[in-house]
Amino acid sequence: MDGAPTPKVKERAPLSKIELIGLVASVMAMTALSIDMMLAALGDIGADFNLTNENDRQLVIAVFMFASGASQLFYGPLSDRFGRRAVFIWSLLGFIAATLLCVVATAYSLFIAGRILQGVAAAAGRVVAIALVRDLFRGREMASIMSMAMTVSIVSPIIAPSIGQLILFVAPWRFVFVVLLIFAGLMLAWVFWRLPETLKAEDRRPLRFSAIANMLSHYASYRTAIGYTIGTMCIMASLMAYLTSSQQIYVDTYGLGAKFPLALGSVAFSVGIAAIANANLVRRFGTRRLSHSAIIAFALINTGNAIYLSLTDGGTLAGYLAFLIAAYFMMGLINSNFSAIVMEPMGKMAGTASAVYGFATMTGSALLGGLAGRLYDGTAIPIVTSFAVFGFIGVFSVLVTERGRLFTEPPGEPAHEAA
Repeated sequence: MDGAPTPKVKERAPLSKIELIGLVASVMAMTALSIDMMLAALGDIGADFNLTNENDRQLVIAVFMFASGASQLFYGPLSDRFGRRAVFIWSLLGFIAATLLCVVATAYSLFIAGRILQGVAAAAGRVVAIALVRDLFRGREMASIMSMAMTVSIVSPIIAPSIGQLILFVAPWRFVFVVLLIFAGLMLAWVFWRLPETLKAEDRRPLRFSAIANMLSHYASYRTAIGYTIGTMCIMASLMAYLTSSQQIYVDTYGLGAKFPLALGSVAFSVGIAAIANANLVRRFGTRRLSHSAIIAFALINTGNAIYLSLTDGGTLAGYLAFLIAAYFMMGLINSNFSAIVMEPMGKMAGTASAVYGFATMTGSALLGGLAGRLYDGTAIPIVTSFAVFGFIGVFSVLVTERGRLFTEPPGEPAHEAA
């Protein structure tokens, strides 16, 4: 009607910094919950599907992490072409569909297929979350936001197994996935109604998956990147072997029963404390001196644990945990410093390097750690022995990379040196 005032459309309130931190933290939490909430349910899952080989239950964790790591490379180009919001929404829809498949699956193969699809969908979360923070913030402000959000990565592994166990007290194991389904649904609603598109139209890039091959080739030309990626992969492989076999070790070997999340939490807590302490320690000792000392200690502590378990016919839970907590404290001093050493010479290709580093370390550790976890024979001895072996391989990789010069920054070495 001519002359009539045009009704005003109520605009969506902009995303505040606090809400953004909450959103990114929730993304990190979803991946952690997808892994650690499952640990308490592995025994029930194996019994429900009548698995003849008890080690087959470890696939519930291993395939998720392998699929998640292998998919990371693809979400960077997708989000650069179609935008952060669209890729985020479609990945959450995919996660919900995969979780539904896990809830209704009547065959173990179908259930594992659901876990693979969950991993593929969950991989988008970290990649897109970091990208949208980069779109909105720079420098110290970006680092501050990511630091606060990443705190969830430290807390989640501590509480997630207990959440899974609490669910099992009142409901069958499939309700663990129902809780995941509800969480993902709330995330989808949050992203759909509140998250704006943070990638400007003029910054979108053509979709060229050939760029992935170029990313891998460029990354492989850095000697330091290759050596420390292998080192990180070895340390993460020990974590994967620990996660996949932890329910069997704590429940079947040491008889902890429903209390086993407490043991998991104590180990996760030691990693978290080390990660927090590292911020101060690295300023005093430097990345190489601190991380080189930590990876050597990691290998020796696990060797001591393997010897202790062998000489005492499996040892006690207290003895096993004491060695384990000490070893995984060292892990907290290794991972962040190895990452910093890898990223230091990357300059403008830091985003690319981050994607390749995440892809290589997650897929490699999932494969190696998954195989090591299957060595479980009713005792913790073969698993702890694999920790020691991975540790010494990591030490050797760093030693070769640094040409035998440990604990010191190489003087005058060019940032980009061909492998």
